[in-house]
Order: sequence, then C-alpha cells, then structure tokens
Amino acid sequence: MLRFIAKRLGLLVITLVGLSLLLFMWVRALPGGPATAMLGEKATPEAVEAINKAYGFDRPVWEQYFTYISKVMVGDFGNSTQSQRPVLQQFADQFPATAELALFAILFAVLIGIPLGYWAARHYGKWQDNTSVILSLLGVVIPVFFLAFILKWIFAVELGWLPTDGRQDIRLDATHYTNFYVFDGLITGEFDAAWDAFKHLILPGIALGSIPLAIITRITRAAVLEVQGADYVRTAKAKGMTNKILRKRFILRNAMLPVATTVGLQLGLLFAGAVLTETVFAFQGIGYGIAQAISNADYPVLQAYIIFIALIYAVINLVVDLLYGVIDPRVRVK
Repeated sequence: MLRFIAKRLGLLVITLVGLSLLLFMWVRALPGGPATAMLGEKATPEAVEAINKAYGFDRPVWEQYFTYISKVMVGDFGNSTQSQRPVLQQFADQFPATAELALFAILFAVLIGIPLGYWAARHYGKWQDNTSVILSLLGVVIPVFFLAFILKWIFAVELGWLPTDGRQDIRLDATHYTNFYVFDGLITGEFDAAWDAFKHLILPGIALGSIPLAIITRITRAAVLEVQGADYVRTAKAKGMTNKILRKRFILRNAMLPVATTVGLQLGLLFAGAVLTETVFAFQGIGYGIAQAISNADYPVLQAYIIFIALIYAVINLVVDLLYGVIDPRVRVK
C-alpha cells in the first residue's frame, strides 16, 4: 500500500511539473509576449517595458521558469494582475464555492442516477429501460451551458421559483466563517441564509450534475446487468434465496464497486467542468475565476488555478484507487 501511494505521488509530482512547464511556455509564446497580452490596448512601449521589468519577462526563459518554480515551492504563486491580491488567497476564497457546487451536483447525480440505473436494469428490454437509456443519452449530448441557460430561463426568469445568479442574496447580512455558505448558515443559526444559499445551488448544481447523472445511470445499469448474470447469483437463485435478499446482498452490493469508482472520478472532473456553469450563473468559484482570468489576461491566476485543479483531480483519483482496493476483496494494492 505504501509503495503504491509513493509511486502515485511521484507520478503526481512529475505531472504537475510538466503541466507547469507547458503553462509557463504557453504564456511566453503569446503574440507580443505576456506583457502585451496583459496590457491590451494600453500596451505602449513604456508600459510593456515596465511590466517586463516588474515580472521578470526580460530575463532568459529558463531563469524565469526556475524563479517561478522556486516561489511555487514555498507557496508563492504571485499576485493577480487585476485585484493585486495573492493568488493563493484568492483561490482559498473561491474554492469553497466550487466545492459546495460540486458536492451538490454529485449528490444530485448519485441520488437519481443509481436508482434510475438499477430500475432500468431490473426492467431490461422494456419501456422503463429504453426510457432511462434515452434520458441518459440526452444528459450527455446536451451542452452544459445550453442546459444552464434553459434552466435559468424557465425556473428563474419565467417562473421565478429560484434565483438567477450568485451564491446568496446580497441583501442578507450573513456571517461567513468558512465561505461554505450553506454550512456557515447552519453553524451560525442563520437558517434563512443557509436556505437562500441552498436555493442558489439548485439550478447550477442540476446543470453541472447532468453529465455525471447520465454516466452514473449507464454504469449502474451495466454493472447490475453484469452481476445479475454472474454464476454466484444463479447459484443463489437455485438454492431458493428470496429476491429481496438476493438484490441486497449479491446484486446491488457487487454492482456498486464500478459505480463508486465512477462517482469519485466524476467528482474530480466537476471541479474542472464548472467553468461554463459558474459563468452562466455568475457563481463565483474557481471556474468563474478562470473565466475572468482569461477575459482579463490575468495569467498568474490562470496558471495557478489550472495547476490547483489538476492537483485536486489527481488527489481525488488517488483516494478513489485506494478506496477501491479496500472495498473490493479481489483487488490488492501493492
């Protein structure tokens, strides 16, 4: 187990170093250089020279990269060119929003996707099965941003049931200790603030969870169908075991192994896939921060956020692999 963890952590370090190098070279390869891209229409020769001197763009590229890496190793990712705040602090402020949204989206996908997939497998070949397959296909093929706009138009604009954007009504004088707005409202007893924050999660959470929902439904359906045809299930049936015990002890429990892996991987992908959803709903998480960094040519933020997302995904992937090795008796992580 320790050898496996050490190996995966080593690969993680190599991946992050390679990613940082690619991002670093990409920024330096921009037309006119990073200083011109950052200044835009204000890119006078004097201003470009000042930016190059301030950020060290006038030094050799290899020297710039090693300076950047040495600062990153001590947690210094630079300052945002727009807000002038440390990038790490800005990320810490925005990460809870994306984490809250991703958790809502994955819970939405799991609570609907697993029962729907199991229901489809139990009625294999019938209209229930065909309906679930069609719905899961629609969940994959409909673009997330298009679904977000549709949900926003119907439930926020036309019906007025849910808020249109943001994380919480700005008129609420809510207390924020952790920046997890729902959690903050619960621990402080400000239940109106918690409920308002939860309502702001519903539409973006559904939009973001649509693809994981479709994938989890398909994986659950396939896993249940596979387990139903296994030899030990047929043997249990031949011994007269009741369907209730058979489904609970043999079918559902064994079918959940690939589903658990899929859920973990989808949770990691949600952090990277929240850019469009957060932009549509002005939900100020790390996806929204990346979109703003691209628009404003805020390359210190963009570089750091992409590295952070890759790190989060890799850590979640590692945890999923370890849990799979613990849960499944057929797997032994070495």
